[in-house]
Amino acid sequence: MATKSKNRYFLWIIMGLLVVGLLGFGTGGLSGNIRNIGTMGDKPISVLRYQRALSEQLQAFGAQVGTPIGFQQAQALGLDQAVLEQIVTRRTLDNEAGALGISVGDGRVRDEVLRVPAFKGLSGDFDREAYRFALSQSGISEAEYETSIREDIARTLLQGAVVGGVPAPQAYAEALSQFVGEARAITYATLTAADLTAPLAGATEADLQAYYDAHPEDFTKPEERDITYAWLIPDMIQDNIEIDEQALRDLYQERINDFMVPERRLVERLVFVDTAAAEAAKATLSDTVDFDQLVADRGLELSDVDLGDVSRDDLGTNADAVFAATAGDVVGPLNTTLGPALFRMNAVLAAEEVAFEDAQDDLRIELAAARARRVIDDSRDKINDLLAGGAKLEDLAEQTDMELGEIAWSIDTHDGIAAYEEFRAAAEAVKEGDYPTLVDLPDGDIFAMRLNKITAPSVRPIAGVMDGVKAGWTAQAEQTALLAQAAETAKEILPLTAFDTIGLAEKKEPALTRRGYVEGTSPSFLTDVFAMATGEVKVIDNGTSVLLVRLDSVTPPDENDAQTAAEKEAAAQTAAAGISQDLFEAFAASVQARTDVNINQAALNAVHAQLQ
Repeated sequence: MATKSKNRYFLWIIMGLLVVGLLGFGTGGLSGNIRNIGTMGDKPISVLRYQRALSEQLQAFGAQVGTPIGFQQAQALGLDQAVLEQIVTRRTLDNEAGALGISVGDGRVRDEVLRVPAFKGLSGDFDREAYRFALSQSGISEAEYETSIREDIARTLLQGAVVGGVPAPQAYAEALSQFVGEARAITYATLTAADLTAPLAGATEADLQAYYDAHPEDFTKPEERDITYAWLIPDMIQDNIEIDEQALRDLYQERINDFMVPERRLVERLVFVDTAAAEAAKATLSDTVDFDQLVADRGLELSDVDLGDVSRDDLGTNADAVFAATAGDVVGPLNTTLGPALFRMNAVLAAEEVAFEDAQDDLRIELAAARARRVIDDSRDKINDLLAGGAKLEDLAEQTDMELGEIAWSIDTHDGIAAYEEFRAAAEAVKEGDYPTLVDLPDGDIFAMRLNKITAPSVRPIAGVMDGVKAGWTAQAEQTALLAQAAETAKEILPLTAFDTIGLAEKKEPALTRRGYVEGTSPSFLTDVFAMATGEVKVIDNGTSVLLVRLDSVTPPDENDAQTAAEKEAAAQTAAAGISQDLFEAFAASVQARTDVNINQAALNAVHAQLQ
């Protein structure tokens, strides 16, 4: 029964794809008498079958990438070859099923046809006219369609016979479950340079030179690009923009709410189902029961009842009572749109008034910047015309408000104009000989650039990077000394030794699995731990620190744990599916090798030409 269910499920997938193809593919086809693009033994590959499969693949791939894909793009990606290979494999199996005498009766085909929704009328029953119309629109006869159903079912039976009955490899699942679920209990300590018991000997010139020679990548100056640029930002011109007082007063009035802020209160509101409940709650307020407790008793947080800073207008009819309270007072119950509520007034925020005379300087800067951005925007056409006419950046600086600058840019440069991501991207992409083009910066700023020359990466002289050389050598020497010291300390650690008895600050991980993570450790830490034997003490290089680790115990997965059992079953099923797929691919390859395969390249090219 399970095999039949799987076969039926697989068949429904095939039927669904077929119906979509029938409904989505019109009557257009190849002209002339070419009906097939090839044969697999006794089974032809119809032009219509290949067209439909290719169109479906293009639609599916376009949906996947989020944009329609043309046939030429599909060819470049090899999608046409993938579709052809799939159809060749399918028809080869059809031929093999026929040779083995695998088929189904008319009754089974009839049942499958009756199940297709596209062939049903308004009553919900099978409609022969709808059936004929859908097939005629797709350029396929009833006999051809029913033959394709018969072949699909037979092929499914053949595939089921090949891949069915593959047992789930329990030994593999058990081993994988053991590997993933096995836990380690460890005790460990972290050692840093501060834990060194002996001072380091100072570095000699020879030591520093050797370190410098061994680490050229640390002292290499990146590629440097000598760039000339012209740019224009509001700050460059806004001081020259005249702003009349009336414009400032108009803006002040538009923003009056920012300058005239009324007196406000910091308020919390606790709403109740009725007035009696609110009054009962208020009656409980005392030295031991405060408003915070009332909120907690309702299962709420203070953030749930916080109204923030509110004005009289925000509080409506409750404003007088709340504004008359002193900080810390609880007033109410007062009626609200949510029901009776208690209000706690926490603080008074005095009114804020900023006179026009005090605000006008900031308003002038704001207006000037806005007008400067409009000036920049209006100047784009002129600048673009100059660039199109062959003007140099120096000409832009003379004939427009743009300012000229130069920069030795590298990936480490982030000052000035290089602070803009747009400039850094353009600087990295520009090539010698490129004509300058206008590029936008945030807030309406613009720039254009020219690459003068490129200086290749080079190792900086040791004299100029001596501080870095000394720091690098010191870190390396400290790590080397720390590893040696840890190795000696490890000899003192026995299976029951408490780390703190030998001056180490111990930490424990009682159930560490391969999926776990220990903060402050390198990516290879778990690999090192799971390679240890019980009782073993290991010194692990942690980059800038050293880890002393003892493996205390190994715990196998809990066989009674539901998650362990589920993971084991999933692993077994996945492995069985993989084996089944491998068996099927091997079988299909074997069948195809002994089947006479003929592809009509002219017909194939004609199909491709129609799709372009």
